[in-house]
Amino acid sequence: MRALTQRIAAAQDRAAGPAGRLPWQRLWRSDAWVVTSWVAMAALTAFWSDAGEVGATGLLAACMAIVGAAALGVTIANLFFNLPTAVLGGSRLVALALVLGLWELVTAKLDLLPRPFFATPQSLIEVYVDDWQRLGECTLRSLMLLVTGYVVGAALGFISGVAIGWSRAIGYWVHPVLRFIGPLPATAWLPLAFFAFPSSWSAGVFLIALATGFPVTVLTWSGVASVTPAYYDVARTLGASPAFLILKVAIPAAMPSVFVGLFMGLGGSFAVLVVAEMMGVKAGLGWYLNWAQGWAAYPNMYAALILMALMCSGLITLLFFLRDRLLSWQRGLLRW
Repeated sequence: MRALTQRIAAAQDRAAGPAGRLPWQRLWRSDAWVVTSWVAMAALTAFWSDAGEVGATGLLAACMAIVGAAALGVTIANLFFNLPTAVLGGSRLVALALVLGLWELVTAKLDLLPRPFFATPQSLIEVYVDDWQRLGECTLRSLMLLVTGYVVGAALGFISGVAIGWSRAIGYWVHPVLRFIGPLPATAWLPLAFFAFPSSWSAGVFLIALATGFPVTVLTWSGVASVTPAYYDVARTLGASPAFLILKVAIPAAMPSVFVGLFMGLGGSFAVLVVAEMMGVKAGLGWYLNWAQGWAAYPNMYAALILMALMCSGLITLLFFLRDRLLSWQRGLLRW
């Protein structure tokens, strides 16, 4: 009986996890490595001499120290308020600090990679500080162009996909056109788009919508066509109209496939965005990349690439959030 009681107590302790540990044990287990790594990288940046003029070393070290101090503050708050977690993604923050420190080591400290082709972290900090107005305007312009083209392409692709998947007559006529136009890359339509549309912005919207619309159309069509016929039979037995079958049966059942198409279309739209902005617009991250390459301003180019990656990551996160909210009723049917 005593052995059984000891086993139950041990299992409860394991289930309690970090909450069952002493405060200093939780401190070290949760986020001490985050604090240590960022403070260590700040010390390396500040006290190791640079190999030449590399930029604002003090500012970079201060930013690293601020991240470490913020992680320490959140960790201490976690000890008093028993938050679910002290720092979200602690292991990733440690990895980010190590990667940033390695980048600083091989560029600014040891000069192992030739400059300016491989920019130092200090040079990127200087770009964000000195050219933040132009970068901000270009990011806003790119976001407006991307969102406009993406929304137009997703809406048209969704409508056409539902129509093709529901109606055999529409599918008979639209399917050959879709198979002919869809596989062609959207960038192949660049000369025609700039000739047919009155401005480079409208041509860019068309190209992004084209890149987004094809995957959304195909996967929406597939989702509607693969709905279990028993769903329709049950709805018809209860007196459902064709409009009810489309809006309340076919479309909700096809939404997982629709979101797969939306994710694929978002990735394709970013590739088209860069090409479209290089061809005629006066502002945008693609234009900024082309300008930086022309002047061999590699730190500016890397700074724009980082902003583009952050923008893409943010939109993907937003799309995941919308998917989780709209498909929350299907949690028992999907693998999340």
